[in-house]
Amino acid sequence: MNLKNKTKNWKLSNFFVNKRYNFNRKRILSYLPKSLIDQAYVEISKWRGYKKTPLIKLNRLSKNLKVGNIYYKDESKRFHLKSFKALGGAYAVKVISKGEKKIIVSTATAGNHGRSVAWGAKRLGLKSKVFISQHVSNERANSIKEQGAEVIRVKGNYEKSLKECIKQSKLNNWKIIQDVSTKNYKFVPKLTMAGYSLIIKETSNQTNQYITHIFLQAGVGGMAAGLVAGVARYFKRIPKIIIIEPENAACVLKSLDNGKMTKIKIKKESIMGGMSCNEMSVIPWNILKKATNFCLTIKDNRVPDAITMLAKKTFSDKKIVGGECSAPSVISLISSCNNKFIKKRLEINDKSNILLIGCEGNVDKKLYNKLYLKGLRNYKNEK
Repeated sequence: MNLKNKTKNWKLSNFFVNKRYNFNRKRILSYLPKSLIDQAYVEISKWRGYKKTPLIKLNRLSKNLKVGNIYYKDESKRFHLKSFKALGGAYAVKVISKGEKKIIVSTATAGNHGRSVAWGAKRLGLKSKVFISQHVSNERANSIKEQGAEVIRVKGNYEKSLKECIKQSKLNNWKIIQDVSTKNYKFVPKLTMAGYSLIIKETSNQTNQYITHIFLQAGVGGMAAGLVAGVARYFKRIPKIIIIEPENAACVLKSLDNGKMTKIKIKKESIMGGMSCNEMSVIPWNILKKATNFCLTIKDNRVPDAITMLAKKTFSDKKIVGGECSAPSVISLISSCNNKFIKKRLEINDKSNILLIGCEGNVDKKLYNKLYLKGLRNYKNEK
């Protein structure tokens, strides 16, 4: 199959240049301190089963796009949870529990964070309560239950599940382990982001090439901000920071455009569920508002194709299992390079070393298989 023909019609729905860009290591590390980042690495790297996730060269894609190197950080291999979230919630549980065995931890989640919290509690012999909305699939709910958690489904959206989590946690004196920071709730989200920064620590030791561009998926901004803090801590040279969002859930882009945190209304939920968020988290906003170079948004329609092409070795010599929130990394890069103006504006060329984050695998197997088969039909039809 001709890769160029297959992807020639891929395009961005929005391209935004952040005119307030001013990357300042000291400022970033004032929001997520070096001490927290270092402590997270020391602790997590000692856990049983810990190993660096693969940094895969997308050699076929780099040749097609005529760029230096494209690296794909494969978080589907993160412990057995198949997601970068394993680094966050579980680590926060460890710190907050302080070795106590009688406490109960709680959280609200759209899936991966709750699974990490449940796993973190199970590791330490603690009980956990995980609140999910009516929109969370049974597949994701069951994966949380498998980690020993009691799953409580709440009628309504994620915000309703979070409100119920807070209400019951206060009544029962449970410890809330949430990855979303607000004005009065910052320390635990800082712990989760410190855990995510390991991705950059590992990457810095896995290649001797200086990374020139990083494409970062954003929902409320936790992963993106954690990795940007990792860049401030570990990278000698600062790459271009490019944020990716679904077109109907671009709360980072809207906030950057307005110069303040802006809540948006989501008219239609994206298939990229973990990225379908209507408002940024406070600490990520403070980090990303000046550290972000560009914001890109994409439609849902290319997600099945990207998932299938990752699995069919279209982009590299290795089969990659990338879920619906991993697909945006390759979609956004290819779409950017399809537009000569945008490619030039991003300064992507044959000397670029681009880092993509494969943030999850087939966590929701039912959804993954559905998207893969849809992409496979397209793959065969356009061969």
